Amino acid sequence: MSEIDKKTLQNLRIEYSSSPIIETELDRNPFSFFGKWFDEAMAAEVREPNAMTLATATRDGVPSARIVLLKGADQNGFSFYSNYLSRKGKELAKNPFGCLVFFWPELGRQVRIEGKISKLSKEESEAYFATRPIGSQLGAIVSPQSQVIENREILDVAFKAYEQKFEGKKIPKPAHWGGYILNPIAIEFWQGRYSRLHDRLRYERTNTKSNWEVARYYP
Repeated sequence: MSEIDKKTLQNLRIEYSSSPIIETELDRNPFSFFGKWFDEAMAAEVREPNAMTLATATRDGVPSARIVLLKGADQNGFSFYSNYLSRKGKELAKNPFGCLVFFWPELGRQVRIEGKISKLSKEESEAYFATRPIGSQLGAIVSPQSQVIENREILDVAFKAYEQKFEGKKIPKPAHWGGYILNPIAIEFWQGRYSRLHDRLRYERTNTKSNWEVARYYP
Protein backbone atom coordinates (compact mmCIF):
# COMPACT_ATOMS: atom_id res chain seq x y z
CA MET A 1 0.00 0.00 0.00
CA SER A 2 1.43 3.41 -0.96
CA GLU A 3 2.01 6.25 1.49
CA ILE A 4 -0.81 8.25 -0.11
CA ASP A 5 -3.24 5.39 0.41
CA LYS A 6 -2.25 5.16 4.06
CA LYS A 7 -2.98 8.85 4.59
CA THR A 8 -6.32 8.46 2.86
CA LEU A 9 -7.26 5.63 5.18
CA GLN A 10 -6.12 7.54 8.23
CA ASN A 11 -8.37 10.43 7.25
CA LEU A 12 -11.47 8.30 6.72
CA ARG A 13 -13.37 9.11 9.86
CA ILE A 14 -17.01 9.45 10.85
CA GLU A 15 -18.05 11.17 14.06
CA TYR A 16 -21.03 9.36 15.58
CA SER A 17 -23.68 11.47 17.23
CA SER A 18 -26.44 8.98 17.93
CA SER A 19 -28.56 8.87 21.06
CA PRO A 20 -27.12 6.78 23.91
CA ILE A 21 -28.21 3.36 25.09
CA ILE A 22 -29.59 3.91 28.58
CA GLU A 23 -29.76 0.91 30.89
CA THR A 24 -33.12 1.88 32.36
CA GLU A 25 -34.64 1.84 28.86
CA LEU A 26 -33.27 -1.60 27.97
CA ASP A 27 -35.62 -4.51 27.49
CA ARG A 28 -34.57 -7.34 29.78
CA ASN A 29 -35.11 -9.72 26.87
CA PRO A 30 -32.34 -9.28 24.25
CA PHE A 31 -34.51 -10.80 21.51
CA SER A 32 -37.09 -8.07 22.04
CA PHE A 33 -34.39 -5.40 22.03
CA PHE A 34 -32.93 -6.86 18.84
CA GLY A 35 -36.40 -6.80 17.28
CA LYS A 36 -36.74 -3.10 18.19
CA TRP A 37 -33.39 -2.27 16.60
CA PHE A 38 -34.18 -4.36 13.52
CA ASP A 39 -37.49 -2.52 13.06
CA GLU A 40 -35.64 0.79 13.33
CA ALA A 41 -33.11 -0.39 10.72
CA MET A 42 -36.02 -1.23 8.41
CA ALA A 43 -37.60 2.18 9.04
CA ALA A 44 -34.27 3.87 8.27
CA GLU A 45 -34.22 1.97 4.96
CA VAL A 46 -30.92 0.29 5.70
CA ARG A 47 -30.01 -1.73 2.64
CA GLU A 48 -30.39 -5.43 3.45
CA PRO A 49 -30.72 -5.03 7.23
CA ASN A 50 -30.78 -8.84 7.48
CA ALA A 51 -27.25 -9.12 6.04
CA MET A 52 -24.89 -10.40 8.73
CA THR A 53 -21.32 -11.57 8.97
CA LEU A 54 -21.09 -15.20 10.02
CA ALA A 55 -17.77 -16.17 11.59
CA THR A 56 -16.84 -19.83 11.99
CA ALA A 57 -13.61 -21.64 12.77
CA THR A 58 -11.94 -24.96 12.20
CA ARG A 59 -11.47 -27.41 15.03
CA ASP A 60 -7.99 -25.91 15.46
CA GLY A 61 -9.38 -22.38 15.72
CA VAL A 62 -8.52 -21.05 12.24
CA PRO A 63 -11.29 -18.50 11.53
CA SER A 64 -13.21 -17.58 8.40
CA ALA A 65 -16.08 -15.17 7.84
CA ARG A 66 -18.62 -14.29 5.17
CA ILE A 67 -21.94 -12.48 4.72
CA VAL A 68 -25.16 -14.50 4.97
CA LEU A 69 -28.80 -13.44 5.34
CA LEU A 70 -30.88 -13.73 8.50
CA LYS A 71 -34.04 -15.72 7.77
CA GLY A 72 -35.52 -16.09 11.22
CA ALA A 73 -35.16 -14.62 14.72
CA ASP A 74 -37.09 -15.68 17.80
CA GLN A 75 -36.53 -16.93 21.33
CA ASN A 76 -34.84 -20.05 19.95
CA GLY A 77 -32.16 -18.16 18.05
CA PHE A 78 -31.11 -16.70 14.71
CA SER A 79 -31.42 -18.81 11.57
CA PHE A 80 -29.90 -18.82 8.09
CA TYR A 81 -29.55 -21.27 5.21
CA SER A 82 -26.57 -22.62 3.33
CA ASN A 83 -24.85 -25.56 1.66
CA TYR A 84 -23.88 -28.16 4.27
CA LEU A 85 -20.81 -29.08 2.19
CA SER A 86 -19.50 -25.50 1.95
CA ARG A 87 -16.52 -24.32 3.96
CA LYS A 88 -18.80 -22.94 6.66
CA GLY A 89 -20.76 -26.19 6.73
CA LYS A 90 -17.65 -28.32 7.10
CA GLU A 91 -16.31 -26.07 9.85
CA LEU A 92 -19.60 -26.13 11.76
CA ALA A 93 -19.66 -29.92 11.55
CA LYS A 94 -16.39 -30.02 13.53
CA ASN A 95 -16.69 -26.84 15.58
CA PRO A 96 -20.34 -25.81 16.14
CA PHE A 97 -19.62 -22.43 17.74
CA GLY A 98 -19.90 -19.23 15.73
CA CYS A 99 -20.60 -15.52 15.81
CA LEU A 100 -22.97 -13.24 13.89
CA VAL A 101 -22.39 -9.52 13.38
CA PHE A 102 -24.91 -7.00 12.07
CA PHE A 103 -23.69 -3.54 11.06
CA TRP A 104 -26.18 -0.80 10.26
CA PRO A 105 -24.02 2.25 9.38
CA GLU A 106 -27.02 4.52 8.77
CA LEU A 107 -27.82 4.18 12.47
CA GLY A 108 -24.26 3.82 13.73
CA ARG A 109 -25.16 0.46 15.24
CA GLN A 110 -23.68 -2.98 15.49
CA VAL A 111 -25.00 -6.19 17.06
CA ARG A 112 -22.73 -9.13 17.86
CA ILE A 113 -24.22 -12.54 18.69
CA GLU A 114 -22.21 -15.51 19.97
CA GLY A 115 -23.40 -19.06 20.45
CA LYS A 116 -23.70 -22.65 19.34
CA ILE A 117 -24.97 -23.43 15.85
CA SER A 118 -27.00 -26.50 14.91
CA LYS A 119 -29.00 -27.61 11.89
CA LEU A 120 -32.69 -26.85 11.56
CA SER A 121 -34.98 -29.81 10.98
CA LYS A 122 -35.40 -31.25 7.50
CA GLU A 123 -39.05 -30.18 7.59
CA GLU A 124 -38.15 -26.55 8.37
CA SER A 125 -35.54 -26.50 5.63
CA GLU A 126 -37.91 -28.00 3.07
CA ALA A 127 -40.63 -25.51 3.99
CA TYR A 128 -38.30 -22.56 3.49
CA PHE A 129 -36.77 -24.02 0.31
CA ALA A 130 -40.25 -24.16 -1.24
CA THR A 131 -40.63 -20.38 -0.78
CA ARG A 132 -37.40 -19.52 -2.60
CA PRO A 133 -37.43 -18.17 -6.18
CA ILE A 134 -36.95 -20.92 -8.76
CA GLY A 135 -33.55 -19.52 -9.72
CA SER A 136 -32.36 -19.74 -6.12
CA GLN A 137 -33.66 -23.29 -5.82
CA LEU A 138 -31.78 -24.32 -8.95
CA GLY A 139 -28.68 -22.50 -7.76
CA ALA A 140 -28.64 -24.59 -4.58
CA ILE A 141 -28.64 -27.73 -6.70
CA VAL A 142 -26.05 -26.88 -9.35
CA SER A 143 -23.41 -25.19 -7.16
CA PRO A 144 -21.12 -27.45 -5.08
CA GLN A 145 -20.24 -24.44 -2.94
CA SER A 146 -16.61 -23.79 -1.97
CA GLN A 147 -15.23 -26.29 -4.50
CA VAL A 148 -12.87 -25.26 -7.32
CA ILE A 149 -14.51 -24.70 -10.72
CA GLU A 150 -12.56 -24.46 -13.97
CA ASN A 151 -14.64 -21.69 -15.53
CA ARG A 152 -17.98 -19.87 -15.31
CA GLU A 153 -19.38 -21.66 -18.36
CA ILE A 154 -19.56 -24.96 -16.46
CA LEU A 155 -21.88 -23.39 -13.91
CA ASP A 156 -24.07 -21.70 -16.54
CA VAL A 157 -24.43 -24.89 -18.61
CA ALA A 158 -25.39 -26.90 -15.52
CA PHE A 159 -27.96 -24.28 -14.52
CA LYS A 160 -29.62 -24.35 -17.94
CA ALA A 161 -29.70 -28.16 -17.93
CA TYR A 162 -31.47 -28.29 -14.57
CA GLU A 163 -33.75 -25.45 -15.62
CA GLN A 164 -34.95 -27.59 -18.51
CA LYS A 165 -35.12 -30.73 -16.36
CA PHE A 166 -37.44 -29.15 -13.78
CA GLU A 167 -39.48 -26.95 -16.10
CA GLY A 168 -43.05 -26.99 -14.81
CA LYS A 169 -42.12 -29.34 -11.96
CA LYS A 170 -41.64 -28.99 -8.23
CA ILE A 171 -37.95 -28.71 -7.37
CA PRO A 172 -36.96 -30.89 -4.39
CA LYS A 173 -34.60 -29.57 -1.74
CA PRO A 174 -31.15 -31.11 -2.25
CA ALA A 175 -29.86 -33.17 0.67
CA HIS A 176 -26.74 -31.00 0.94
CA TRP A 177 -28.67 -27.78 1.55
CA GLY A 178 -30.62 -26.56 4.56
CA GLY A 179 -30.92 -24.34 7.57
CA TYR A 180 -28.87 -23.55 10.65
CA ILE A 181 -29.81 -21.80 13.87
CA LEU A 182 -27.49 -20.04 16.31
CA ASN A 183 -28.64 -20.35 19.89
CA PRO A 184 -27.04 -17.33 21.61
CA ILE A 185 -25.10 -17.35 24.83
CA ALA A 186 -24.26 -13.63 24.48
CA ILE A 187 -25.69 -10.69 22.52
CA GLU A 188 -23.88 -7.36 22.47
CA PHE A 189 -25.42 -4.08 21.28
CA TRP A 190 -23.05 -1.34 20.13
CA GLN A 191 -24.09 2.25 19.54
CA GLY A 192 -21.60 4.68 18.00
CA ARG A 193 -21.08 7.82 20.13
CA TYR A 194 -18.97 10.99 20.12
CA SER A 195 -15.16 10.87 20.48
CA ARG A 196 -15.22 7.10 20.06
CA LEU A 197 -16.83 6.78 23.52
CA HIS A 198 -19.30 4.25 22.19
CA ASP A 199 -22.02 2.45 24.15
CA ARG A 200 -21.55 -1.32 24.55
CA LEU A 201 -24.24 -3.27 26.39
CA ARG A 202 -23.77 -7.02 26.55
CA TYR A 203 -26.38 -9.59 27.50
CA GLU A 204 -25.06 -12.93 28.74
CA ARG A 205 -27.23 -15.94 29.35
CA THR A 206 -27.26 -17.26 32.91
CA ASN A 207 -27.64 -20.92 33.79
CA THR A 208 -31.32 -20.79 32.84
CA LYS A 209 -32.55 -20.42 29.26
CA SER A 210 -34.76 -17.39 29.81
CA ASN A 211 -32.61 -15.32 32.17
CA TRP A 212 -30.01 -12.82 31.02
CA GLU A 213 -27.55 -10.57 32.80
CA VAL A 214 -26.69 -7.20 31.26
CA ALA A 215 -23.43 -5.29 31.71
CA ARG A 216 -21.92 -2.16 30.21
CA TYR A 217 -18.42 -2.46 28.76
CA TYR A 218 -15.77 0.14 28.05
CA PRO A 219 -15.74 0.95 24.31
